[in-house]
Amino acid sequence: MTWFLGLGITGVVLLALSFLLDGVMEGLFDGVAVLDGLLSLPVIAGFLSMLGFSGAVVLETSELGTVGATLIGVPAGVATGWFAYRLGRALVRDSSGAAPRDVDLIGLPGSVVTPIPADGYGEVLVRLAGQPVKLSAKSPAPLARGAEVWVEQALSQSAVSVRPVER
Repeated sequence: MTWFLGLGITGVVLLALSFLLDGVMEGLFDGVAVLDGLLSLPVIAGFLSMLGFSGAVVLETSELGTVGATLIGVPAGVATGWFAYRLGRALVRDSSGAAPRDVDLIGLPGSVVTPIPADGYGEVLVRLAGQPVKLSAKSPAPLARGAEVWVEQALSQSAVSVRPVER
């Protein structure tokens, strides 16, 4: 049983190290494209810890012996390693958090927070992806503080051209 507990504890230690040494195993096996994350530290840690702890449980609760504990622990370890692999792949492929782009500014309503002179820049406040964003702004006509505007063009990542809202 000591060997199984040792494997389980080693797996937990490897899992803790995987947080600190993120990507080290992937870097070592970079040339092996077939493995594609199968030899990552979280996968190996999941396999070892489940093999060890389930083997220890089987040894303590049944009469199967070391061979029986191994025959039950290996498939449990493989299943846990596969789960860790699939979870890691799902997290890597998560693309739901796309960053806003300049083109997303066009058409947004806003208000002037620093007056915009006819020949210079002022500031406007718009909501981009639900967050307030203050941008430098220019307009063909001077605009006073509090005026409602629409963004016509993104001049850069921090500057826009606006036009007043006509009511």
